[in-house]
Amino acid sequence: MQSSLCATSINSTYCHHSWASSPNAKISLIEPAKTVKPLRVVSSLKSSFNFHKDFDFKKEYHQNHKNQQEQEQPTNSYQLPIVIRSSGSASRYFWDGNGLKLVPIHDNSFSLWDFCLDFDDAVRRLVRICNSALRNFFLPREVSGNYLEYVKWKLLHRVFSSALQVLATQAMFRAIGIGYKRSLPSAAALNWVLKDGLGRLSRCIYTASLASAFDTNLKRVRFSTSVLFSLSIGVELLTPLFPSYFLLLASVANIAKQISLACYLATGTAVHRSFAVADNLGEVSAKAQIQTVCFDNLGLVLAVLLNIMLRNNQRLQAALPFVVYPIFSAIDLFGIYQGLKHVHLQTLTKDRLEIIINAWIHQKYIPSPADISREEGINCSWRKGRELWPIRIGCLNVRGQLPHLAMLTMQALKDEDFYFICMERFSKGLSRIGRHGIVLSIREGACYSDVMTGLLQACYIRKHLVSSRNSVESSECPYPHSQEWFELIDDSKKLAKLNVNILNEEMLAVGWACKNILLTAQEQARYSFVAD
Repeated sequence: MQSSLCATSINSTYCHHSWASSPNAKISLIEPAKTVKPLRVVSSLKSSFNFHKDFDFKKEYHQNHKNQQEQEQPTNSYQLPIVIRSSGSASRYFWDGNGLKLVPIHDNSFSLWDFCLDFDDAVRRLVRICNSALRNFFLPREVSGNYLEYVKWKLLHRVFSSALQVLATQAMFRAIGIGYKRSLPSAAALNWVLKDGLGRLSRCIYTASLASAFDTNLKRVRFSTSVLFSLSIGVELLTPLFPSYFLLLASVANIAKQISLACYLATGTAVHRSFAVADNLGEVSAKAQIQTVCFDNLGLVLAVLLNIMLRNNQRLQAALPFVVYPIFSAIDLFGIYQGLKHVHLQTLTKDRLEIIINAWIHQKYIPSPADISREEGINCSWRKGRELWPIRIGCLNVRGQLPHLAMLTMQALKDEDFYFICMERFSKGLSRIGRHGIVLSIREGACYSDVMTGLLQACYIRKHLVSSRNSVESSECPYPHSQEWFELIDDSKKLAKLNVNILNEEMLAVGWACKNILLTAQEQARYSFVAD
């Protein structure tokens, strides 16, 4: 009976028992055979269920499962919602009923037969292919949105700067007596020789003296050295007019070029990092080198074409550099200035952080790096200190006029204080009229949060001084009462400590790198606390 039930559960079609269909059927007992030979179970199952000898359950099960899968598979073809983009082309997954395939969305193949059949479509396809190839060759894959505008102005700058360099080197060849026809091919060799000696020594001295300025005043230093580079080209153009002073003029021009080159190399990494939104600094730097080489070659071609046009008139060819120099220099400097506008640095300096804090205090919002870039421009030094109560980070100037409150502030310092704020009186420029300012002195061992808290407190103090009736610029001491000054110090410090974390989080949200504050050499001065 157990064997019959198991077989039924597997395949009921092979069971033919009359008692299974008739409930009143009587079951007769089978008497065991009186023999010593045991009953063979396999043979009894075969005879009872009438199985075929060659039947295979496993083969039958797999065949049925395969037929069921074929019935469930869709026979129609359709597109899947996945697009793969690679090397400027886009493809989409497609199911054709039998397998998965990758089908191009736009056919980028180009043939002469397609060009003859459909001219307009072939031209559009060719333009699309060329555009994709140029973009992959010149531009990184993941950069900020302002990178393309920066490259456009860089093209303008490098082309005309390279053309001027070729013409200036040609003029120096003319000054030492080399023929006109040999001047242009030899420009590169002489330009390489002139970079040695005194020029490289001046480059090292300049780089060592202005190391911190490359971070804090990047745009101003880069633009000023670009102006210096343009002037050096003008000096080289004067060598044919004063051949006896060739060595002096060439050495001065080479020193200026080396200084400009040092600034260009020192600031290049920071500029490239501002565009590398996916930490792909290596790719951005590599693409920048490709752009520089190609754009400089275009400038070389421009200089060659100008010389070819005037090859039959040596007098016009000699006057060509003086005619194109002011035009090309103006275009070159304009391209540099416009390109720097599209460099949005995310690093914090004292000036950028002060602009951010003032906007947050007065207008209740955090400017983005693009907003600060438009406001600070090239950050000319003569624009600083014109606002009321300018804030300076550093040590007190003993040569200036220090109010008595500054002495009282230093006497009230405690061991847990990592900075102190006091007032100073100074005179700037040719004017001897004294002005009031705020000094933030940082202690040794102070971290980023201490400097940020101190600058935030100084901005709160300035806001109160400007709005107060006693903040008269010509007065000798705006706060003659020390108690009022120390109350302002305590209230502003509590407010700064309460809001510094909120300010830091909002700055991180708009893209600022809130890890460190870049300071100049004068701003890095620290004091030590001595408890007597």
